[in-house]
Amino acid sequence: MPHTVVTAVPDGTNAFEFSVACEVFGLDRPELGVEWYDFRLASPGRCVTIGNGAQLRTRYDLRAIDDADTVIIPSAPVAAPCDPALLARLLAADARGARLVAFCSGTFALAEAGLLDGRRATTHWRYTEAFQRRFPRVRLDPNVLFVDEGSVLTSAGTAAAVDLALHLVRQDHGAQVARRVARRMVVPPFRDGGQAQYIDPPHEARVDGDGLARLLDDLQGELHLEVSVAAMAHRAAMSERTFARRFKEETGTTPHRWLLGLRVQRARQLLETTDLDVDMVAQRSGFGTAANLRQHFRRVLATTPSGYRRAFRGGGGAAATHARAR
Repeated sequence: MPHTVVTAVPDGTNAFEFSVACEVFGLDRPELGVEWYDFRLASPGRCVTIGNGAQLRTRYDLRAIDDADTVIIPSAPVAAPCDPALLARLLAADARGARLVAFCSGTFALAEAGLLDGRRATTHWRYTEAFQRRFPRVRLDPNVLFVDEGSVLTSAGTAAAVDLALHLVRQDHGAQVARRVARRMVVPPFRDGGQAQYIDPPHEARVDGDGLARLLDDLQGELHLEVSVAAMAHRAAMSERTFARRFKEETGTTPHRWLLGLRVQRARQLLETTDLDVDMVAQRSGFGTAANLRQHFRRVLATTPSGYRRAFRGGGGAAATHARAR
């Protein structure tokens, strides 16, 4: 039985965010060789006004949420209360174990329903102050592209919806399928860093990123090599202090964390797509030893390399889990 994804479109929604859900989960993808999603668009009364005054008619109303394995809220009012009918169905969906996903300002709907109390979440950086005033119990992190809290996931603004959607595909079908979907969309399958790289700086001077961009491209092909921040700064023709500052401005993270994130990503890909043993995966991803790889996997992913391979190698993931549960 296919995994049912329902995107609930509120009145006044931004067209981009719900279109991301349509693109990632709603297109037929027979070339992937996996059972794809049963995708449904729903709205109050099956008709809503979207950006610039256009109207959207949907086949389903909000009752479609009652049968969903995953519910996506692409946006929600920032300055006004959400639709009570939508909030009630979100609470019911959470109670029966559905996966709840919010893009951009959709985080406001999950927070208003009380589903984010005590949890980490994110939203567009422009809404940070308004969100924190209204929902002080939520541990808002405005510096990341998305937050995965297990059954509840939230993303930052606009293009971060693509990042989170591909993350869901990775969870459900594995890294190889997610990469093929990303390739068809002509977007990167994984972006490191956070929203800091997109927030307007307090001064007009911007970094000339050409040299840094070339270095980052080169390093992605050299993950198996040992590289220090000092060596990275030398290759970028900067002092270590200047390099660290400019790196943070351009990527939203530190050189060490950026490199670690890429190495974890490379290790995940190797575990999912090859039969290499853990020692070889550790070497090729730049961790050096299996013990070092296990340490970082426990810290970053809360699992072991072997456990990760068992969970994702077959491409079953969350979709299969939901299907079995139903």
